[in-house]
Amino acid sequence: MSKIHCYDYVNHPYEKVRSALSKDAPGVFQSATKAAAYRAQSIASELRIDIGGIGIQADIQVSVKHIDVEPSKAMSGPVTRLQLEWEAARMANLFPLMKADLSIYPITATETQLDFDGFYEPPLGALGKAMNAIVGHRLAEVCVHRFVSDLAEYLRKTLN
Repeated sequence: MSKIHCYDYVNHPYEKVRSALSKDAPGVFQSATKAAAYRAQSIASELRIDIGGIGIQADIQVSVKHIDVEPSKAMSGPVTRLQLEWEAARMANLFPLMKADLSIYPITATETQLDFDGFYEPPLGALGKAMNAIVGHRLAEVCVHRFVSDLAEYLRKTLN
């Protein structure tokens, strides 16, 4: 099992960010990654793998399994956690299944943090574990960082 953690900030109040993601997180995720892909003329909403010079790529499906809202406590503000899973839309057995919590919490009255804390099991058994040790984990980190960065950028631009 491999662990990945990353975060980014959105320059909008917590309630706006929480509301947008609580209403339609999968739609926001898709819009964020597709918009970033279009802007960059790359495929940001895809997982990619290169085996022996053959590139394999797959659209990802992100699902929200549960949303948990913790109210403010004496020493901390509110936190909303979205339990996520993502996997390749096709040929899922070639890509890892990612399970993660995306935590949303206020930093200031006008800034919100997106905090991604996840783990995945490399596919393909022993071969997948060997590939993960060589390059797979770095590729997974790049995918997660891009996902969180694209999400933060999208929210910064679309929330009013």
